[in-house]
Amino acid sequence: MKLPRRKFLHLVAGAAALPRLVGQALSTRLGQQFIVENRPGAGTNIATEAVVRAPPDGYTLLWVTAVNAINATLYDKLNFNFIRDIEPVTAVVRLPNIMVVHPSVPAKSVPEFMAYAKAHPGRINMAYSTSGGTDHLAGELFKIMSGVDMVGVPYRGGGAALFTDLIAGQVQVSFPAMAGSIGYIRGDKLRPLAVTTASRWEGLPEVPSVSEFLPGYDASSWHGVGLPKTTPAEIFDKLNHGINAALADPTTKARLAELGGIAFGGSAADFTKFIADETEKWAKVIRAANIKPE
Repeated sequence: MKLPRRKFLHLVAGAAALPRLVGQALSTRLGQQFIVENRPGAGTNIATEAVVRAPPDGYTLLWVTAVNAINATLYDKLNFNFIRDIEPVTAVVRLPNIMVVHPSVPAKSVPEFMAYAKAHPGRINMAYSTSGGTDHLAGELFKIMSGVDMVGVPYRGGGAALFTDLIAGQVQVSFPAMAGSIGYIRGDKLRPLAVTTASRWEGLPEVPSVSEFLPGYDASSWHGVGLPKTTPAEIFDKLNHGINAALADPTTKARLAELGGIAFGGSAADFTKFIADETEKWAKVIRAANIKPE
């Protein structure tokens, strides 16, 4: 079945490079052009609703992220139900966040940090970007699992202001995306304590994962592809096979690694279960920490 040009609707501008890479790989394999259309706003819900309302003809795809699983609980009222209205195709990539501290913090490991934080309850400031963002929830999950008390300091939109204050020592710890922090780490302006993925990241193999000290901890950022429900099975299967074939290609894997990512892939059933598990996990954290959207 031949399909005309398709478009990915993705959630945030920072994800553009990833769907563009996948779109290029699929264009090559399927002989069809894919374009990336940014629909930011409303905590990423605008893009999701646009795909939910799109005709189920395979022309419009959603670049699914961890934010979708988070928003299912973070927002009390949405005009859609993500799990009910979007059909997961496959996971694409997993990206680590990283726990970093200002060099003045006298802790060079996660156990040392936990001991220091417990000796100074409420005196460590934890910087994060948007309320309910992956960096925020990574920190809240760490607090819950480690039993430490840290004061959350939001920086709406994150970016320069967060790193400026973190580097200056105005805040002491953060759990930012690897892509935004790797330069400061390599420049010795921030000390990495651990990555937030369940296993170590090959880009910084000497840095442990949080899970090595807190078993079961995993606060990965992740991305995948979804379609409107009732999309014909032949379109769905064609995309699943095309994406998985692209992810198995060494060139695609290498380009994902350059963006700090780890190729994911798998069946639609695997991705569906993964999304359900992530939604449940983050629901518990959001409720425990009483997190509200900004």
